Amino acid sequence: MTEAGALAGDADRRFMAAAIRLSRRHLGLTGTNPSVGTLIVRDDGAGPRIVGRGVTAIGGRPHAEPQALEEAGEAARGATAYVTLEPCAHHGRTPPCANTLVAAGISRVVGAASDPDPRVSGKGYAILREAGIEVFEGVLADEAADLMRGYLTRSLKKRPEVTLKLALSADGMIGRRGEGQVAITGAISRAQVHMMRAESDAILVGIGTALADDPALTCRLPGLSARSPLRIVLDRDTRLPPGSVLARTAREVPVLVTAASDCPTPRRIALAEQGVDFLAVDVHEGHIALPELLEDLAARGIMTLMVEGGAYTASAFLDEDLVDRLCLFTGPAEIGPGGIAAPLDPAHGPAGFRLLREARFGDDHYREYVRAG
Repeated sequence: MTEAGALAGDADRRFMAAAIRLSRRHLGLTGTNPSVGTLIVRDDGAGPRIVGRGVTAIGGRPHAEPQALEEAGEAARGATAYVTLEPCAHHGRTPPCANTLVAAGISRVVGAASDPDPRVSGKGYAILREAGIEVFEGVLADEAADLMRGYLTRSLKKRPEVTLKLALSADGMIGRRGEGQVAITGAISRAQVHMMRAESDAILVGIGTALADDPALTCRLPGLSARSPLRIVLDRDTRLPPGSVLARTAREVPVLVTAASDCPTPRRIALAEQGVDFLAVDVHEGHIALPELLEDLAARGIMTLMVEGGAYTASAFLDEDLVDRLCLFTGPAEIGPGGIAAPLDPAHGPAGFRLLREARFGDDHYREYVRAG
């Protein structure tokens, strides 16, 4: 927390927490822009009340601030704006959000995360201060940044934030050889995974998992099927069957196959006829070059990538040091002989990561780790 953030009161932290919760509403739906939350809060002597709310619109425009100001109307004059990310300062076809806050007569702005975009960083707050607006930065900055880590990672590293999700048995296995999908965790954990999918831009599996499990990789929570992410298959040789669930549903939920330039043309044509799209990839020592793949996905606007696919794919991302977040769901039962060992030791926590949160989902234990530092 910054010095200014440390000066904020309990009410500021409470309203910022509410703005952060609001920002979650459009995670995975805002294109190349982050999902930002804004609250306009006014106090006329009877206590503070929210008069305007806004969250980055689906597709990325309009931003949260003008939506919240429009809802507040004249009540915004003299009010406080709570923004989960520094207001933008660069001109497009619409004015910067910082200038919009000034024009609306906002008297105080409480901000959370900083924006690394050089067109914004520090400049949005400077516009506000030059207009005489009181600014408090860094209030619940870590909490806000955690939800927009995809945007921050893409801005700084030119690749998506990579979340590796694994379901582990009590004896550290992720499946049983030759048996396809094995139920390791319970229904509550599976529902949590579907919510993670709904908040991600894309989900990725290796071709081994696609062949063994024939997964759908969609969000199947009631009312959220439309939020199913782009589905990506690491498939150097285009082995995905045209009759697979992924291929047969490609016109409903997009599927992207990452294939080398020398993959067999008839296979590509058969999948293309089903609506499958392709992304040409570099190959290094016979394997898809993951760093270059992530750069290409970021260039397509993908900010958050959820990796669900198998021990081999999980190990590849870990070995390349490309994992930013680890989500481990551990079930109560053991798999025993014939099990597929997890690519990490869950008992001691992965090196280079810190534990962010823990939870119980029915009989399952959930641990979430993020990169340390």
